[in-house]
Amino acid sequence: MIEVRNLTKRYGQVYAVNDVSFTVDDGEILGFLGPNGAGKTTTMNIITGYLAATSGDVIINGVDIQAEPEKAKRSIGYLPDTPPLYGDMKVAEYLKFVADIKKVRPSIRAGMIEEIMDIVKVSEKRSQLIRTLSKGYKQRVGLAQAMMGYPEAIIMDEPTVGLDPKQIIEMRDVIKNLGKKHTVLLSSHILHEVSAVCDRVMIISKGKIEASDTPERLSSNITHGRKMSVRVKGESSKILDVFQQTPLLKNVKAEGSREPGTVEILVSGDDGVDIREAVFYCCAKASLPILQMNSQDLTLEEIFLQITSEGGAEQ
Repeated sequence: MIEVRNLTKRYGQVYAVNDVSFTVDDGEILGFLGPNGAGKTTTMNIITGYLAATSGDVIINGVDIQAEPEKAKRSIGYLPDTPPLYGDMKVAEYLKFVADIKKVRPSIRAGMIEEIMDIVKVSEKRSQLIRTLSKGYKQRVGLAQAMMGYPEAIIMDEPTVGLDPKQIIEMRDVIKNLGKKHTVLLSSHILHEVSAVCDRVMIISKGKIEASDTPERLSSNITHGRKMSVRVKGESSKILDVFQQTPLLKNVKAEGSREPGTVEILVSGDDGVDIREAVFYCCAKASLPILQMNSQDLTLEEIFLQITSEGGAEQ
């Protein structure tokens, strides 16, 4: 649905986006993550045709956005971080205006406006001036304009920024439902929200893609036996001493007991070091039975911080 090929945006000698390539498949919800200045918004602006690339191509539904911008943009709905709203218009009036701009056929316009207002839950605000709406409702009206015309792809830049917890949950549900009929690309700093709604996560740092996979696979690939939870039978102080005296084992911590006579130990190793054998042999040498041993997945926050701290952030 969306194909980005070798995309570069340069300001003088500074690269905002540096040779980025990725695809977003039909019906996929892709989360675009990165620290401030990493290149997320620049990439989205180029994809939507708002900004020209220095080099590279963006193909939307088979159409090159630079060669045929009007045709390509028919397949895109865009919600920027600040929704493009007119405060002195009423909600329904504004959406009719957007439908006119997007050349929605008059015969289906009224029904489409009603359906979209219902989807984003602003129907009860149809006669209210937009400037009097709360931040959450303004964000919903902004999403409604992005959906007008039923574009195949919807692109959202920080769709939950500034919302309260209840509004974030409501927006999350709307985004999930969008994925049933649309391809969705969204950026966010709220990492657990991305994990909850996205099929795939892409992390950008310094204008380059540093990782792209499902949240579960990202965690598994980075952890790879490096962080473990171990249930050991024996006396707590002895177990801690054995683990702490083993060179490969770091950050040893007792987490209490989940069954009588045992201790839960959290332990990790250096990057790239699989500590499973070290755990086994140190316990075997000290005659400490291991009753359970599990790899601990990193949270999306830990993945994000690890990857972006290696890549850094500029701008």
